[in-house]
Amino acid sequence: MHRLKNKRCVITGAGRGIGAAIARTFADEGAEVIVTDRLLKRAQNIAAEIGGIALELDVSQEAHWQQLASLYPHIDVLVNNAGITGFDDNLVAHDPEHATLENWRAVHAINLDGTFLGCRYAIQAMRKKGNGSIINISSRSGLVGIPAAAAYASSKAAIRNHTKTVALYCAQEGLNIRCNSVHPGAILTPMWDPMLGEGPERDKRLKAFVADTPLQRFGTPDEVAAVCLLLACDEASYMTGSEINIDGGLLAGSAVSPQQTENP
Repeated sequence: MHRLKNKRCVITGAGRGIGAAIARTFADEGAEVIVTDRLLKRAQNIAAEIGGIALELDVSQEAHWQQLASLYPHIDVLVNNAGITGFDDNLVAHDPEHATLENWRAVHAINLDGTFLGCRYAIQAMRKKGNGSIINISSRSGLVGIPAAAAYASSKAAIRNHTKTVALYCAQEGLNIRCNSVHPGAILTPMWDPMLGEGPERDKRLKAFVADTPLQRFGTPDEVAAVCLLLACDEASYMTGSEINIDGGLLAGSAVSPQQTENP
């Protein structure tokens, strides 16, 4: 349908996982996609695949955003997707008692500072046209406490709240710039690899992580991309300051299990 035809879309952390799926989906819908990642090679691989443009972007660095603004002063859509759990390199303590201040700040620098800088850039890049869509990727972890991932949960909760602030600010300024947040649950991406491990125990861990999810499975990056597409296109023109959960029913209430039925 080419619902994003003639729209320039910037996606952060788009070199793999959810970001890459969003880039592919947006390109399929006719968008000009700027694929950014702090690892340029990853961005280049996805950009070559979809016919997009690759750019190195460490979202925690203000100078990188300034460079992006100089190259692309006008955009239509920004997806603030880049994020880290804090477990990317090794499984260190991230609970409220043992997490180090250094690790706490590292997670917030990427997840929260990066989203703040992205929103600021997007508002300025969309102001001339007076319209656009900002999509912030929060998390199920931004809605509930996560004892073993205090920094991640805190940063994602702050993204949820900042999204609403940005939405209200833009409306107050008389701008048709919409800002919404997406809250994925367990989405199977490389981010999970340090926790899932490899070998014969991986399948057991996969099942254990989604045991409380009503749909009894991990979600896919494409499923998150579909929600982002809705928020990016003009069909969602009355949605701002909203949050969309995509978590297999996890936050709907009590855990459930498929009912067992006997053959008649």
